[in-house]
Amino acid sequence: MKLSEKQAKFTCMVAEFLTAICACKETTGITVTLGEVHRTDYQQAEYVRTGKSKTHKSKHLKRLAIDLNLFINGKYITDGNKYRFLGEIWESIGGRWGGRFGVPLSKYGIQTGWDAGHFEYKDQ
Repeated sequence: MKLSEKQAKFTCMVAEFLTAICACKETTGITVTLGEVHRTDYQQAEYVRTGKSKTHKSKHLKRLAIDLNLFINGKYITDGNKYRFLGEIWESIGGRWGGRFGVPLSKYGIQTGWDAGHFEYKDQ
């Protein structure tokens, strides 16, 4: 699949994801705001240098990842475990959730990885 086709599919996945989040706002109190989608090579190198990223191969470089900021009842949330609900929605539509990064498969249900606000395209 060409990169442009992956980007188009990812865009539709993000639209479906955000629609699902918005649909459950009344029952969960969850809202999100958009974070980063695209990064330049320079930005990514700087993030690695300063410890904000662990890889030079981020899918943000190809516009195949999005970072979201989570709010519950209007309060900004930094606890990665609170993102699990979003991660599971994202995975259900075929994406890869950053909350799994660094977590062994056997601990997926009880541990959250180092980038819970990150949602990316999953190569099949």
